[in-house]
Amino acid sequence: MSSTSAGVAASRTKPARSEGTKGLLFGFGAYGLWGLLPLYFVVLEPAGPVEIVANRVVWSLIFCALLITFTKSWRVFGMAVSSPKVLGTLTVAALLIATNWLTYVYGVTSGHAIETSLGYFINPLVSVLIGVIVLKEKLRPLQWAAVAIGGVAVVVLTIAYGNLPIIAFTLALSFGAYGFVKKKVGRRVDAVTSLSVETAVLAPLAGGVMIWLAIAGDSTLGTEGSLHFWLLVASGVITAVPLLLFGAAASRLPLATVGFLQYLTPTMQFILAITVLGERMPLERWIGFGLVWVALIFLSTDMLRQYGVNRKLRTAA
Repeated sequence: MSSTSAGVAASRTKPARSEGTKGLLFGFGAYGLWGLLPLYFVVLEPAGPVEIVANRVVWSLIFCALLITFTKSWRVFGMAVSSPKVLGTLTVAALLIATNWLTYVYGVTSGHAIETSLGYFINPLVSVLIGVIVLKEKLRPLQWAAVAIGGVAVVVLTIAYGNLPIIAFTLALSFGAYGFVKKKVGRRVDAVTSLSVETAVLAPLAGGVMIWLAIAGDSTLGTEGSLHFWLLVASGVITAVPLLLFGAAASRLPLATVGFLQYLTPTMQFILAITVLGERMPLERWIGFGLVWVALIFLSTDMLRQYGVNRKLRTAA
């Protein structure tokens, strides 16, 4: 290969590597911030899950409107809303993330933070299953082993909890599907526009919930002091920033890599649940979680091995 050809090849590969690096940084930022959320929701007591999620949506919409104005992106927002395909896809994403939020906040505030961490631990396995069921992907041997061990872990944890861990499964399924739907939008919609459309879809319902809570006398927004008020208002920024980072990461990284990065969030949540929130972990639950972690080791090994194979193929090409 001539020096000119080599220079052209380098110029073509450099932007791709740059986008991948950005995606990793955005992913670490998103999942790291999500890992700290249990502490924030505990501070918001006595606000309940429904009120917290409603406030998250409404204040996020205001934050997004300011962000779109600052970035002069109203035209892009209008194009996204006017496209039935894009609007429909982001509406599905909005419903999925709302389900995820409600389940997660309920889990943390009701003393089930460990189970919420379980939901995010098994999410990579759900992403693999989505690939098989929806995309008709074929599993490699290590992936089959991970799924099989994950299935055994589900049985053990069901026995340990005395029932199927519904919170964990709802979180895993809703967020796995959310990541898949966001990937379908891809580069057609940037992270800010995507989040803004999702929030706008949910805002009318969220605003109605806030009004209903206020009329019923169940709203804590204006009854628990100024600190509580501003903490709820801050939910807009606290919600929007990680989702913006996640959207930016999802559009730049393969779905498998996004699932791999997600290990950071449940690890932080698990540690916080045991050390700060004081939740119990009986032996049988440790066994179940241990099986999940073994499954993730198999899955991670497969991801790294496949990454090496793909890298060699790209180098040869």
